[in-house]
Amino acid sequence: MLPERAPVTGKDLQRAEALLDELWAAGRKLLGTRYAIMGGAMTWVSERNLVAAMSNAGAFGVLATGSMSPAQLDAEIAATFALTSQPFGVNLITLHPELQALIDVCIARKVSHVVLAGGVPKGADVKRVKQGGPRVLVFAPAIALALRLARAGADGIIIEGNEAGGHVGPVSTSVLAQEILPHVRDIPVFVAGGIGRGAAVAMYLEMGAAGCQLGTRFVCATESIAHPKCKQAFIHAQARDAIPSVQVDPHFPVIPVRAIQNAGTRRFAQFQREVIDDFKSGRLDQAAAQLKIEHFWAGQLRNAVINGDIENGSLMAGQSVGMVTRVQPTAEIVSELVSEAVTALTRRV
Repeated sequence: MLPERAPVTGKDLQRAEALLDELWAAGRKLLGTRYAIMGGAMTWVSERNLVAAMSNAGAFGVLATGSMSPAQLDAEIAATFALTSQPFGVNLITLHPELQALIDVCIARKVSHVVLAGGVPKGADVKRVKQGGPRVLVFAPAIALALRLARAGADGIIIEGNEAGGHVGPVSTSVLAQEILPHVRDIPVFVAGGIGRGAAVAMYLEMGAAGCQLGTRFVCATESIAHPKCKQAFIHAQARDAIPSVQVDPHFPVIPVRAIQNAGTRRFAQFQREVIDDFKSGRLDQAAAQLKIEHFWAGQLRNAVINGDIENGSLMAGQSVGMVTRVQPTAEIVSELVSEAVTALTRRV
């Protein structure tokens, strides 16, 4: 039998809190926040209300630009500043056709941080953002890219495993952390993907991370504008329900997106078979068939999140969705994460 652990004392908690402050000091410094907890940029969900609530709670909210126009982003940033005086970031998709104009908006609005996502950012874009004032964080799915982006001037790096919601890569969070954290020490690295408890945050901090990014955990925040039916779908889902998109034929590639399985995800597999049959019979050429497959989900994220169509819409969620059990205020979620991290660290002091 394992020996019984001594009860946790007030001094133990104080030492654990001090250790937590030490472990994520670099992340807190970069973000300018009380806690090195970043919000994942979730399209339609990570807008002014949730972002401001996260920043006001001591974490770091991140606006999801998605396909916003420069004018829409300008208005959203202004609205967020009206709700919080704390630091927050703006997530820009590198493949956006108006990326340069969006960068201009962030610089003009004096946004403190920009997150470049959705593809490998150009060194020139990293430099341009930094010259304009904001600090730059980037995503790196491999050690070589992480080191290259660090040399290009990135202020921070985010590594995201395939347990995350939305578009995912092939490697798990734990493996990425083991591969990358020991080799990137000059700039802060934030770990993301499948994180739903503070104990996991503490674990990655002890491995060398400067902080963590969480998205799915905040979809059911009180301040989240996600439709009540969408929130209930998250609350009732288990980890195994959040699955990547199915690809029927390697000749018709599908970018993997992790979402809660529903009638829409099941229909997508059948839809691919129907389109491929049309291609094989000569009714469609390959380009037209590929385009039909790619357009299947167009507008369906908004349909689920805003309209509440949880049967046909896209319920993008990470595998941590099983840890989402109720609707609760953002500040309460942040407090729980920090408390759980401290409790985990009492075993180390």
